[in-house]
Amino acid sequence: MSKEKDVYLNEDIRASEVRCIGDDGEVFGIISRDEALKIASKLGLDLVLIAPDAKPPVCKVMDYGKFRYQQEKKQKEAKKKQKVIEVKEIKLSAKIAQNDISYKVKHAREFLQDGKHVKFRVFLRGREMSSPEVGVELLNKIYLSVSDIGDKDKEPAFEGRYVNMLVLPKRNQ
Repeated sequence: MSKEKDVYLNEDIRASEVRCIGDDGEVFGIISRDEALKIASKLGLDLVLIAPDAKPPVCKVMDYGKFRYQQEKKQKEAKKKQKVIEVKEIKLSAKIAQNDISYKVKHAREFLQDGKHVKFRVFLRGREMSSPEVGVELLNKIYLSVSDIGDKDKEPAFEGRYVNMLVLPKRNQ
């Protein structure tokens, strides 16, 4: 078996009879494995098992190195086109002053305008844990000041010592 996940090549194929297909789509039909190996070696190519569960298993005569290279190239191309989502986190406390809130909101607005997601976290200390609704109220107040450029992913949620809220940039920007 080759290094690739569950890809059987040439002598690794255990079936005695295989349905053989050429690299150019030519159908050789159902032939013995040895005969398929001879055809592949005569053409200077590999015999690759492509459908092991079929009766009989289906093999293709192809240049496996070239095939693997093309697959990797496609994967790299797909990876380039992926958009990486960046999440910026803004930490607050339950007893935060108004000028600190406006400063944090200013930064959040900049992040949202850059297309980044913003996660607001209100840290609850000691007795503040008994009333997490204080954190929820604070987050709802903050959301009102960024609602023109951001959408709430979900309502503020209590998780451990934090009350969290994720704000996404508006889609129409």
